[in-house]
Amino acid sequence: MTNSIPQIIKKIMPAVVSIVISKKKSDVEKEIPQNATPIFPWEAPEKHEIPEELIDAHGMVKIGSGSGFIVHEDGIIITNKHVVADNKAEYVVYTDDGNKYPAEILARDPIEDIAILKIKADGLPVVELGDSSVLELGLPVLAIGNALGLFKNTVSYGIVSGLSRSIQAAAPSQNPNEMPAMQELRGLIQTDAAINPGNSGGPLVNMDGEVIGINAAVVFGAQNLNFTLPINSVKRDLEDLKKHGRITRPMLGLRYITIDDNMKEKMKLAVDYGALVMGQGPHTHGVVPHSPAHKAGIRDKDIILECNGEKITREKTIQDFLEEMSVGDNLDLKVLRDKKEFEVKVLLAERK
Repeated sequence: MTNSIPQIIKKIMPAVVSIVISKKKSDVEKEIPQNATPIFPWEAPEKHEIPEELIDAHGMVKIGSGSGFIVHEDGIIITNKHVVADNKAEYVVYTDDGNKYPAEILARDPIEDIAILKIKADGLPVVELGDSSVLELGLPVLAIGNALGLFKNTVSYGIVSGLSRSIQAAAPSQNPNEMPAMQELRGLIQTDAAINPGNSGGPLVNMDGEVIGINAAVVFGAQNLNFTLPINSVKRDLEDLKKHGRITRPMLGLRYITIDDNMKEKMKLAVDYGALVMGQGPHTHGVVPHSPAHKAGIRDKDIILECNGEKITREKTIQDFLEEMSVGDNLDLKVLRDKKEFEVKVLLAERK
């Protein structure tokens, strides 16, 4: 039964947490490029010292924050992978009642922007997980999170503005001095409910008080254009963790460009659908060495026409097919090479 907004907030808010990210002062200073502009205006150009008032009693500096939500009363928490991407950082969870807990990272999804944390506590309030496969355009939703890292458990209201969206986003990197790689996020829920920095990892909630998504990304320069990961991806990861002790995702081992009419014309290709196997830069190959695709005999410049009897298109890419499969499954591919079509069976391995 649909609840009023204040009822939903009272139901969900106790299970929403804030996540504070801290690092050692020495590590933060090492990551500042030598030729960088001073991070504090009163510094000399060659200095990048952190003011003592920003350093806590343990020599730690707060460098960011995010949000999350509790899914099991013994302290299992869901957040975004990019919130907890740095292995050198320490993560502290603040629950709604003001308690503070060190967080352990149990798993990071190798593909989706999802991470699972654990705090040492029990009897905690939890959220109820909904079903993101039955969403409709116009569904009213609430986004909850730690906006800007300053405004705890901010609530915003909106609707589901789009479904199955795809965007390019920066993938989290372990090296802060490296430019982040771009990755495609697919199957996203678009909403006009405001999502601000710091909201990342917080829940998107329907009017039955069920979590249907994880707040994940905003498009800067646009208005009311925000994206969340569907909660069914989280449910799959939780089941993996319970069954295997880790998140298992299938690996094919291909880099490719999905073909459409424009790509066909531009590259003088024989077809207007499929996936052209090719590296994404001058020093990369389209087929990852020793991967399942490599073992199956796939080569650079092959065009993968079909997966399991269905055409590969912009609307359904190879990654979309992999989302429906598990490690150890066989993927049937139809391949075009030098004007000849043939079929291969690929045994999917586990992505590390």
